[in-house]
Amino acid sequence: MPSIEILLTFTLATLIMHISPGPSNLYVMARSISQGVSGGIAAAIGLAVGGLFHVLATVLGLATIFKHSPTLYTAVKLLGAVYLIYLGIKYFKTNSSDEDIKVKKSKYKPLSRIFYESVLIEITNPKTALFFIAFLPQFVNPEIGSISFQLFIFGIIVVVSAIPIDTSVAIFSSKVASLINKSKKAQVIQERVSGSILFGLGSFIGLKEIKTILLR
Repeated sequence: MPSIEILLTFTLATLIMHISPGPSNLYVMARSISQGVSGGIAAAIGLAVGGLFHVLATVLGLATIFKHSPTLYTAVKLLGAVYLIYLGIKYFKTNSSDEDIKVKKSKYKPLSRIFYESVLIEITNPKTALFFIAFLPQFVNPEIGSISFQLFIFGIIVVVSAIPIDTSVAIFSSKVASLINKSKKAQVIQERVSGSILFGLGSFIGLKEIKTILLR
C-alpha cells in the first residue's frame, strides 16, 4: 500500500491537472449549457466510467509486463517519463491568445444517451490510455506490495478526483465558460502549473530510473 504522503502528493497533482481547461471539461460544459446541470453531470459520470476501463487495462497490462519482464517495465516507465515531459512542454507552448477556447451549445439528448456517449468517448480516447500508462507507473514501488493493487489505487484516484471537478463545471457552467473564454491570464497560469508538474515529474522519474540502471 502506498504511503499517505505519496497518496496525498499524487492526489494533489491529479487535482491540479484536472482543473486545467481540457477537452473533458469543455465537453461537460457544453452538455450542461445545452440542457442544464443534469446533462453535465451525466456526461461527467460517463467520462468517469469510461476512465475505469483505462484503469483496468493499465493494471492488467502493466502488471503482466512487470511479472514477465521487469526490464521492459522499466523501459515503459522511461518512455512514460518522456511522454510526461512532452505533455509538460506542450502546455507551455500553448498560446491561449491564438487558440481561443469556445464552448458551443449541443443538441438536446436524453440523459441516458449522454451517459453512454460519454463512456464511449472516454474509452476510445487514445490520449487517456497513453496518460494512464505514462502517469500511474511513476508512483509505483514494487518493494512495498502488489504492482496491480498500487496501479489500481492510483487509477481510481485519477478517476474519482475528476468527478468533483467536472461536476463543479456542470453546476457553474455559465460562469466557468465565461472565465475560460475571457480570463486568458487565469487559463495561462493553470496551463503553466500543470505543465510544470508534468515536466518536473517526468524529469525526476526519468533521471531516477537512469541512475538506477547505471548503478546495477
